[in-house]
Amino acid sequence: MSRAQFQVLVIPYRITSDNIAEYAIMRRSDLGVWQFVSGGGEDDETPLEAAKREANEEAGIPYDYEFIQLDSIASIPAGHFAAREEEWGEKVYVLPEYSFAVFMEDKKIKLSFEHTEVNWLPYAKAYEKLKWDSNRIALWELNERLKVDSYNSGHSR
Repeated sequence: MSRAQFQVLVIPYRITSDNIAEYAIMRRSDLGVWQFVSGGGEDDETPLEAAKREANEEAGIPYDYEFIQLDSIASIPAGHFAAREEEWGEKVYVLPEYSFAVFMEDKKIKLSFEHTEVNWLPYAKAYEKLKWDSNRIALWELNERLKVDSYNSGHSR
């Protein structure tokens, strides 16, 4: 299995009975920082396939849930990944990180060993806790999309 030259980010979200969006942020077991599901593509996976696999591996999210690809794409320094020189060579400097959202309804997150805890938080609190700018930008985009969807469907948020 080889590491593909891209990263994925997956934001699990739900809407509460009060019509408030909440986002599942997870604390990484190795770094202790808060983030969304993330990981790299493998072999010939598409970003969507990688997002579904990572969401399943890290949070127990079934493959058949509906994933929405966001417009947010970040650049992650390739030096953050062990595969940089072994698989990609020294001239790969950054990897694109593709962002996705997945609606969870009342479903539970089942954490893998990669995370120690999960918190469901509204936008402002989740934004404040997140470590990485790419996570914050994708969260902002999803939150804005949900506001527009709520407005267009006649619901308040």
